Amino acid sequence: AVVALLEKADYFHSTGDLVAEAATIERALRINPGDAHLWSRLAAVRLEQGQARQAEQMALKSNSLAAGNNHLMAKNWLMVARARWALDDADGAHQAEQQASELRD
Repeated sequence: AVVALLEKADYFHSTGDLVAEAATIERALRINPGDAHLWSRLAAVRLEQGQARQAEQMALKSNSLAAGNNHLMAKNWLMVARARWALDDADGAHQAEQQASELRD
């Protein structure tokens, strides 16, 4: 069911329907709330929608579930940085960028 929902979310993304994409990912999260990739995907959509605070929280939630997946965690930290820049939190953005850099080394 989650795979089918992600395919549907991909379709909505390709048509630019971010509201439907987010709703579809949220449905997938109700089925599998412990999926770090789903939280990261929803964070990316929220960032695109200009919802920086939600994007930051969802990316951090993804990181709390992504133990050992350095690639995903680095991606999430970069989203956190973008969200913090949008929120005029330069210090927090720099810290998030540093976290991402350490994970990529």
